[in-house]
Amino acid sequence: MKEQFRVCADPENMPHSNQKQEGFENKIADLVAKELREPTRYIWWGQRRGFIRNTMNATLEEGRCDVVMGVPEGYDLVSPTKPYYRSTYVFVYPKDKGPQIKSLDDPVLKKIKIGVHLLGDDYTNPPPVHELSKRGVVGNLVGFSTFYSADNPPSAIIDAVASGKVGVAIVWGPAAGYFVKQQTAPLAMVPVPSGPGDLPFEFGISMGVKPGNVALKSQLEKVIDARRAEITKILNDYNVPLVQRKAGLKK
Repeated sequence: MKEQFRVCADPENMPHSNQKQEGFENKIADLVAKELREPTRYIWWGQRRGFIRNTMNATLEEGRCDVVMGVPEGYDLVSPTKPYYRSTYVFVYPKDKGPQIKSLDDPVLKKIKIGVHLLGDDYTNPPPVHELSKRGVVGNLVGFSTFYSADNPPSAIIDAVASGKVGVAIVWGPAAGYFVKQQTAPLAMVPVPSGPGDLPFEFGISMGVKPGNVALKSQLEKVIDARRAEITKILNDYNVPLVQRKAGLKK
């Protein structure tokens, strides 16, 4: 039987992935599979608690996959490749009449509704939520679940900015850019800077393989190097805000 490039992915998590294979991670998986000369096969599972256990580490071999297309560099449940892009949390607000926020210390953040993603189960909440809480900004947060469905589409948090339900949203860049681009009303997307003592808001994103699969990790890193321009074009097509690693930061 021909080798397959077996990818674990969320069936409803645009713009990253969906069952129709419309996400940027689907497009990058196709690019990698083509380079490896293997057909892509998906193992679909909602990306939440137990995702790696139920996919890459599934009991039945038929349910196992070889790679997760997007994990934070250093994620210890997998063996991550070198990062293939780096992005940041962003403020999203109406371009013309918005509050023009540039940092988490802006006093206006205590006065307006702020849309944020709240993660379910016992996950930790995103870094900006921790930092807002540290600054006493809690009561005016409007939480959006990342458990997506027809009633709670991935675009909901950006739609809320466009409709005025919230004054600003603080969102992981890749999850923001795609939906910002789709809005008819122009929205600003501004990187959230980390102040002294803050958690980081920028992260490198890697492909993750099963620990010990050194051969596949090496193959993927070669593809990342060889196809970097095409990978970056796909990310740009999806309006992913890309940032460069600052000099002096550890990998």
